[in-house]
Amino acid sequence: MKRQERIDRVDLMRTYIRIVEAGSLSAAARQLDTTQATVSRRLQSLESLLGVKLLLRTTHAMKLTDDGERCYQHAKRVADAWVALEDELSQSDDEPVGILRVRAPHAFGQEQLLGPLTQFLERHPQLSVEWMLNDKNVDFLSANIDCAIRVGAEVDPATVSVLLAEVPRSIVASPALLARFPAVDTPQQLSALPWIALSTFYQHEIHLSHLQSDDTEQVAIAPRLYTDSLYAARNTAIGGLGVTLISSWAVEEELRSGKLIALLPQWQAAPLPVHLVYPWARYYPARLRKFLQLMREVMPGLGGMRHPVRQA
Repeated sequence: MKRQERIDRVDLMRTYIRIVEAGSLSAAARQLDTTQATVSRRLQSLESLLGVKLLLRTTHAMKLTDDGERCYQHAKRVADAWVALEDELSQSDDEPVGILRVRAPHAFGQEQLLGPLTQFLERHPQLSVEWMLNDKNVDFLSANIDCAIRVGAEVDPATVSVLLAEVPRSIVASPALLARFPAVDTPQQLSALPWIALSTFYQHEIHLSHLQSDDTEQVAIAPRLYTDSLYAARNTAIGGLGVTLISSWAVEEELRSGKLIALLPQWQAAPLPVHLVYPWARYYPARLRKFLQLMREVMPGLGGMRHPVRQA
């Protein structure tokens, strides 16, 4: 009976942590996949157990009391310690268990990473992965995820960002489009062509560097289409809508088959860094540590990837 009470208390603290970090009982209920009434009962149980008021609530706002702030800090430490204990005792060989929640970019997560992910799950039968594909910036608390794979994003100093690889990019266009314009021999001539912009990375100009010299060029472009989808950019380029600057791995087959042609290969845009990002914590469970190890191993070897020139 005492063991069950301890487990219940840990669950109450976990719920309280989620309430504080989510900002409301309703948001916490959604993240915990339960009802607001259940979350409210757990909060009341914890307050009754501790004999203090933890939260002050109105219709539109929620504020921690001084006791509530102290409880939150202690609850975080207890929850981290409990996860560490569960993780340590569950498998003596550090076998990952539970659910790992990962966010990855749409195109990258659908093609490049599904093979390694499948092998990872086959290797660890007691682990499940929630694989969420989304190209937007990640808020770890509100999204309730463990880590994210980010391509081309700036490093957030509030998180741990591990540089895994770099993605080279190519300037490509269809033969039909190029047949309608004079030959392109210099970067500035690219401005005369219609463009498809990957708006996540560039919209009105691109920056190029020459591979054999220190020369750089800033090229103004006038896109016909702005998109945040790598697939949309690739497919409309194949259809002849415009030129696009795109991750090289996404157009390898099209370049081989001649559906797309690489322009000015001696001029390159900076490669996009690929990071694995996760929030700071005192303890990281085996499922996250093992996934980080996997990404370090496989990411530079994926098609079109390369080892990072700089260190994280």
